[in-house]
Amino acid sequence: METPPILESDDSRLRLLLVTGLSGAGKSTALDVLEDLGWEAIDNFPVRLLERLVAEPDGGMDAARAPLAIGFDSRTRGFVPGEIIALVKDLTLRPDIALTFMFLDCAGGELERRYNETRRRHPMAQGRTVRDGIAAERELLEPLRRWAEIVVDTTALSANELQGRVRELFAQELPATPTLTVSSFGFARGMPPLADLVFDMRFLDNPHWVEELRELTGQDDAVGQHIERDPAFRPAFEQMRELLLTLLPRYAAQGKAYVHVAFGCTGGRHRSVFTAEAMAQDLREAGFSPTVRHRNLGSRAADEIEGTRR
Repeated sequence: METPPILESDDSRLRLLLVTGLSGAGKSTALDVLEDLGWEAIDNFPVRLLERLVAEPDGGMDAARAPLAIGFDSRTRGFVPGEIIALVKDLTLRPDIALTFMFLDCAGGELERRYNETRRRHPMAQGRTVRDGIAAERELLEPLRRWAEIVVDTTALSANELQGRVRELFAQELPATPTLTVSSFGFARGMPPLADLVFDMRFLDNPHWVEELRELTGQDDAVGQHIERDPAFRPAFEQMRELLLTLLPRYAAQGKAYVHVAFGCTGGRHRSVFTAEAMAQDLREAGFSPTVRHRNLGSRAADEIEGTRR
C-alpha cells in the first residue's frame, strides 16, 4: 500500500513523519534522504519522549519550523507497538500537527540475504537464526504495518531506487537539475580531485605556441577564434554537449545533488578555459545554471609547462 506524494501542508501545522519498519528494510536510507530534502531527521528516538519533543512552544507553533521525521524500530527504547499506536492517535487529534506514518517492509528472504552479506546480527535473533529473528520482528511490528498510511516494500528496490521513492513521496519541490559546476584546469598542474566528468582538450592546436596569443587566455576573443578554427573543435564540442544534455537529467533523476564537469588542457589557460566558457553558455541556453571556475587561469605561461610544440 502506497499513497500519492506527501506534499507541503497548506497551513502552519508541523509536518511530522514517523518512520519504522523491519530491521534492514531501509529506514536509515529513508531518513538520510529526508534530511537531504530539508527535514529534521532523528533516528532511534525514544518514542515515549515524542510528545515532549513536539510540544507547542511558547507563543504557538513556529510556522517556519522544518518538517520533522522520527525513526524508530524494535531496538528503540520503550518500543511497544500498542502504546505507539495510542500515541499516534493522540497526536493525530492535535490541531498543530500534520502527522504521517510510514512503514518500510521487505520479504524475509531478501532480509536474510542482506544480513548475510553485511554479517550483522539481527536485533531480535538473540542466539537464534536470522530467519527466526525476522519472523519474530515481523509479528511484533504487524500492528504498526496495518496502521501506517504509507507502506513501502523495499524487497526489489536498490538503495538508489528507495532514495528515489522517498523523494517522490516527500520532496516539497524536486530540483530540476543538480548544482552544476563547469571548470577548467591544467593537466600539468594536477587533476581536479572531485570532478565527475573530465574532458581532455589537448587534441586541439595549442594557442600557447602562437606568439601573440601566449600571454592571453581562453577568455580573450583572439584565443577563442584560434581554437574555433581548429577543424576538430566544433564536432568534438557538439558531441560533448549532447552527452552532457543526456547525462545531467539522468543525474537529477538519481538524486545526485552536485555535478562537476571539468575541461583540461596542458596549462589550463587557453583551450580548457575557452571550452568551459562556451559549454557553460550552451548549458545556460538549455536551461541549466552552471557555475564556472578556472583553476589555473592566473598561472604564468611557461614553455616547460606546455611541453613540446606540435
